[in-house]
Amino acid sequence: MRSMKLLRNIHSCLIIIFLLSGIESINAQVDTLSHFTKSVRYPLDNLRIQLDDIFNDPNFSNATWGVLIKSLKTGEILYKKNENKLFIPASVMKLFTSASSLLLLGSNYHYKTKFYTNGVIKRNKLEGDLIIRGVGDPTFSNRFYNSTDDIFNAWSDSLKLLGITEIAGDIIGDDNLFDDIAFGKGWAWDYEGNWFAAPSSALSFNDNSVDIMIEPSSIDMPAYVSISPQTKFVDIINNVKTVGLSRSDAIRVYRGKGKNLITVYGTIKEDAIPITKYVSVDNPTMYTITTLYDILIENGINILGSPKDFDETLNYESYDGFLHLFTHTSPMLKEIIKEINKNSNNFCAEQLLKTLGMELFGYGSIDNGVKGMTDILKVVGINPANMIIADGSGLSRLNLLTPKQIVSLLNYMYKSNEFENFYESLPIAGIDGTLAGRMSRTATENNVRAKPGYIDGVNSLAGYMKTTDGEKLAFAIIVNNFLVPTNLANYIQDMVCASLANFSRK
Repeated sequence: MRSMKLLRNIHSCLIIIFLLSGIESINAQVDTLSHFTKSVRYPLDNLRIQLDDIFNDPNFSNATWGVLIKSLKTGEILYKKNENKLFIPASVMKLFTSASSLLLLGSNYHYKTKFYTNGVIKRNKLEGDLIIRGVGDPTFSNRFYNSTDDIFNAWSDSLKLLGITEIAGDIIGDDNLFDDIAFGKGWAWDYEGNWFAAPSSALSFNDNSVDIMIEPSSIDMPAYVSISPQTKFVDIINNVKTVGLSRSDAIRVYRGKGKNLITVYGTIKEDAIPITKYVSVDNPTMYTITTLYDILIENGINILGSPKDFDETLNYESYDGFLHLFTHTSPMLKEIIKEINKNSNNFCAEQLLKTLGMELFGYGSIDNGVKGMTDILKVVGINPANMIIADGSGLSRLNLLTPKQIVSLLNYMYKSNEFENFYESLPIAGIDGTLAGRMSRTATENNVRAKPGYIDGVNSLAGYMKTTDGEKLAFAIIVNNFLVPTNLANYIQDMVCASLANFSRK
């Protein structure tokens, strides 16, 4: 009996041992499953830790980063930081201007500048004025043509084809389809005179700027100074002196407010290559008409009148009854968008914003342009009440956007019929545009397509790229209120893009 009881006890112990060993096995399987789960999540976790480390750079401890990185394949947010906070975007604002224009006007939109007369053609003489009705075309420059002269020479040829070799009246510029507010809201007062803040106008030429070339002469003698395009509309005061090799080049230019008197001063070394400075002009309409007037005369067209502004001479409210002579058609909008985004052309962006106002509401003003832009943003899914749009270029410090709004725009454009034209307009890292000198010889070269932006204390980058797996991403990276050199902000952004380019979910 005692032996039977002992056997039962041994049997019970064996069962307990078996059960305990089973539990340990189950626990081991749970541990294995947990480890497997963590290993699956690890690449994305590791990426986020890596990006946190990058953005925690102590050089930016007094600044604020705003970031959103989204997978266009899955819709997953790979990384976010202050994505709903408002930031000054700088030139990333151009993404909104260009995207809105593509969506509202279409990539094949053309500006059509029309030439009229209030008189008649008799024999070879135009009995009346030659009137150019501006529609905001920003392409009358060597950015779109071989030279600035080519454009006005073509207009001369068009007049001659009509048999016109003499004009009895004036050369009149009509800029009334745009308002007379030359500068964007919130632009710094000292921007005036700078080429990057050229005034907008319905009638414009050469980005409403002049190119000033300075060449050395003999030591202690004034340098040679020339201007292009050659125009009597601008006067130059040359205070540049040629100096010896031991000195340094230090040339500055200044144009007074509301004037076209440009002073060039400083020094240039005797062996220096020619230096070019770019200066905006005041009164773009008269700049255009005065330059055209001179070229028409050079091309053998005799003009009895003078260059004048439409408002100073004519009081017509419409062109009914005027004789249409010919029309100048611009390159397509998609080519203009390329210039805006690849080269960050502020002038073209401001012209385009007012063009939206003109085409949608009959009058080219910033307010009308912004109204048109905000209307299309509602379709995109962005609430315009939660942002501020002050200009088209991003020069204004009044602009306020969130990283999430920027990525929402990028995501919408990715799915739109205009994506190819939008994507092709963006600078390519290490290849062209304003990203030509960044991210070379890395996994991001020829991968990142993005718009950078910079004004004092603001640095931004937003666009598209692919990971190692070929997963397409949309991203926005903005920093505001930093005090270190902007190259450090570029470095942070470039490191983030490199991390994304090397990221794999496998």
